[in-house]
Amino acid sequence: MKTWASINQKGGVGKTTSVVSLAGHLSNTGERLLLVDLDPHGSLTSYLGYNPDEIDTGIYSLFSNPTTNPADVARLLLPTPIKNTYLFAASSALATLDRQIGSNQGVGKGLVVAKAIKSVADKFAYGLIDCPPMLGILMINALAACDQALIPAQTDYLSLKGLERMTHTLGMVEKSLNKKTPYIIVPTMYDQRTRASQDALKEMKETYRFNVWGSVIPIDTKFRDASKAGVPLPTMAPYSRGSLAYKKLINFLLGIHERNKNAEKVQQRSA
Repeated sequence: MKTWASINQKGGVGKTTSVVSLAGHLSNTGERLLLVDLDPHGSLTSYLGYNPDEIDTGIYSLFSNPTTNPADVARLLLPTPIKNTYLFAASSALATLDRQIGSNQGVGKGLVVAKAIKSVADKFAYGLIDCPPMLGILMINALAACDQALIPAQTDYLSLKGLERMTHTLGMVEKSLNKKTPYIIVPTMYDQRTRASQDALKEMKETYRFNVWGSVIPIDTKFRDASKAGVPLPTMAPYSRGSLAYKKLINFLLGIHERNKNAEKVQQRSA
């Protein structure tokens, strides 16, 4: 199972939109897909038709009553409007987790999500994790559980400043988890008509070089229409600019995944 986490400490940059749009394309592969909502605001959960204020068997229950029993974990999965796709939903109670860190309740909670995903990994080919815009136990769980981090970054000046904090945070968490997490910066909300977007994209590429995806996610008003309808843009408007951009991104990510798998096979043969 290949798992990506959509992270950024800055809000409003397209984290949830990226998860839903990528899910829309992955669902067309015929493989089963797992979505995990770790944001207490529950944007992904709401997008898919559930109310975070009414969820009492969501991802939070794994923190309050940890289990790695596959049957118990599987019972927490909710069906979604996206074909072949299931959800670990967010509840508002997730907002209390960081306050528990100072007490015994917070001990050993950095790997809760990774263990839960591992227990049901044989049921899914891919996983996507939506993260809150802050460093805390939830983001640590996401980075522990994912194979690769995606950092959606709006092509503007403030988002560039946020990228500095995010990449610094990645370094801190890597030391804490003793795990290297490769990351890809995904330029979002790009408006080729404005000098501000052009300059921000140029600086992003100059500063982060090989960690920046070679294309962009353009501004597309159809993202709002898809959100209102509660379906991924690739499902509602597969040939829209935004949908085609995310198709290019998922093809890029799957290409990396395939190359890594082939490299592992070569290493195993030579061992």
